[in-house]
Amino acid sequence: MSDVTYLTQDGLNKLKKELEHLMSVERPKISKQIGEAIEKGDISENAEYDAAKDAQGMLEAKISRLKSKVANARILDESKIDTSKVQILNIVTIKNQKNKATMKYTLVPESEANLKEGKLSVETPIAKGLMGKKVGDVVEIKVPSGIIPFEIVDISI
Repeated sequence: MSDVTYLTQDGLNKLKKELEHLMSVERPKISKQIGEAIEKGDISENAEYDAAKDAQGMLEAKISRLKSKVANARILDESKIDTSKVQILNIVTIKNQKNKATMKYTLVPESEANLKEGKLSVETPIAKGLMGKKVGDVVEIKVPSGIIPFEIVDISI
């Protein structure tokens, strides 16, 4: 039984686009490489053939994983997101109580995380420490540099 994957509509669209690319572009490209390697003769000692077959195996495994994720995806309805406490899809503003730095993150499923865009996976220690907390709460979160107290300044969508 496959695990349910929670995604935003945007995240699901990206997965479907990647899957389509792998199936319509990458799969035919590898098939062509295998065909060209076979045309060169004896495949028992043909490194190109072996490499193409290995690449095909990895590609098919990736396609299978993506198909499973798409099939088991559940769309998170942003209109039903509560902002009274921190949860997935919230935009959370936190203040580091040690250095007074303020940071803003959107908590997203792991597959949609992108720190450059301010999208923090709900699987990270910071997000796990914030989940279920309310504005004004101070939580101590263990990070690589030690334990940092963060105050939740704002929760929005």
